[in-house]
Amino acid sequence: MPEPANSLTIRIGHEELLIRRRYEVLSIINDFLIALWFAAGSVLFFDESTATAGTVLFLLGSVELAIRPVIRLARHVHLRRFRPNAAEQDF
Repeated sequence: MPEPANSLTIRIGHEELLIRRRYEVLSIINDFLIALWFAAGSVLFFDESTATAGTVLFLLGSVELAIRPVIRLARHVHLRRFRPNAAEQDF
């Protein structure tokens, strides 16, 4: 059965799919840690005695936010090794 005219088929290799999945998992873990650090930091700010710990957790959350583009850039560079034009399709 032929595909509809408005459908799009993309073929990628097994290695490329594996790389994309690994970086996706890293990104999900990073996003989860961001939420965890900021939520815990917010709770610790309710009491003056734990405000310093809250500040440290906010700092960790900010560092995790900086890691997000590093993960994306690493994936981009890694995919370029397989196909020079493959990573450009991600943007």
